[in-house]
Amino acid sequence: MNNSDHLPDVQQSFTYPYETLQQIANDVLALARKGGADACEMHVSDGSGQNVTVRQGEVETIEYTRDKGLSVTVHIGHKRGNASSSDFSPKAIRETVSAALSIARYTADDIYAGLADKELLATSFPDLDLYHPWPLSVEEAIALARQCEAAALATDKRITNSEGASVSTGVSRFVYANSHGFSAGYPLSRHSISCAVIAGEQDKMQRDYWYSVARAASDLDTIEESGKKAGQRALARLGARKIATCEVPVLFESPLSSSLLGYFTQAISGGGLYRKSSFLLDSIGKQVFPSTLQISELPHLPKGLASCAFDDEGVATHPRKIVENGIVQGYFLSSYTARKLGMRSTGNAGGSHNLILENDVSLPFAALLKKMDTGLLVTELLGHGVNIVTGDYSQGAAGFWVENGEISHPVEEITIAGNLKEMLSGIVAVGDDIIVRGSRRCGSLLLERMTVAGH
Repeated sequence: MNNSDHLPDVQQSFTYPYETLQQIANDVLALARKGGADACEMHVSDGSGQNVTVRQGEVETIEYTRDKGLSVTVHIGHKRGNASSSDFSPKAIRETVSAALSIARYTADDIYAGLADKELLATSFPDLDLYHPWPLSVEEAIALARQCEAAALATDKRITNSEGASVSTGVSRFVYANSHGFSAGYPLSRHSISCAVIAGEQDKMQRDYWYSVARAASDLDTIEESGKKAGQRALARLGARKIATCEVPVLFESPLSSSLLGYFTQAISGGGLYRKSSFLLDSIGKQVFPSTLQISELPHLPKGLASCAFDDEGVATHPRKIVENGIVQGYFLSSYTARKLGMRSTGNAGGSHNLILENDVSLPFAALLKKMDTGLLVTELLGHGVNIVTGDYSQGAAGFWVENGEISHPVEEITIAGNLKEMLSGIVAVGDDIIVRGSRRCGSLLLERMTVAGH
């Protein structure tokens, strides 16, 4: 498959024609077979990008990237070897395949290793609209970054400093092929705008930021909106106080709530399950979330940041329900982890594909505050204090204290703690304020109760 066939400008952004990537794939498979491999799979990619950062109106960094890479995995019996290279010369390709074969010969047998089952490989390749190059000159990118920062600084005279605004564009293209006869690939784009500023009042300072990411530049927040949001968020944090230790409802703001969905995904992914290092072992058919909650995986969303027709092993992706009425319906499995568990690949080698969390009723943000009444709104998480084996959760945080359904004042230097099992089952409301920044989509999440450690 070559989704770039109908994109006449696609070649402008890449070093190599798509046909060259295909030829490299064919050469690798032939060399592996000739060298004694029983099976082989490979991934070859080519991409470019540009990132411009402006601080205080002055250009701070201009970065150009031009990346290419080749990864080869061979199987000799139940032995597996992998090697990679960023050199596409015939000599380097031969040496990379040879290195993979040498490694395979010296590794231990692993009966679970091998290519994905042939009958699971993708045979249809819908156009998912993932390639939207942004032909932005460096001068234009600098001008946009300046506009973004200026919008943040103009928010209020208390915005006293800036960490800068960045405008980033990038495109890539790949081919995945294996010795089952599978060979496919397509181009992708990813662009972003970000801004971070510092607000000051007397001798107190607070920092906050905002960013937007999308496949197409037209789907990004506007330049002014990105800067203004960064400014408003920094201002709102001025006057932050400590609070006393308490147990209260906690509302995770939309940009953070997807992290909870991420921990759930990690807990029901194959690696943790077969190693028995997850707090959600044997959870299929069990109630993990409230009965009003659904989680779907939608890998074929047009322009989706995690959309794909097939996973990293060529296995076809399909829309499916991960959680239905709060009950877990399936795991996230690659071929290897599926075999370890005596199951089938779910097409998730490489991760999940556009997880959407929905509730029977989704509430506006103001309604979530009213429902919480008194508690903590979390807008920033600090550090790493999550144990996927036990589900224990403890993270530094900052945000706002809420009383009588209204934001009262900003809060800092606190820790929020609980157990993920109780946190997931204790979701009492879901917001309609979804912000798309990656593979997981959900609005703000209101949790029934957590321990907030203050002073």
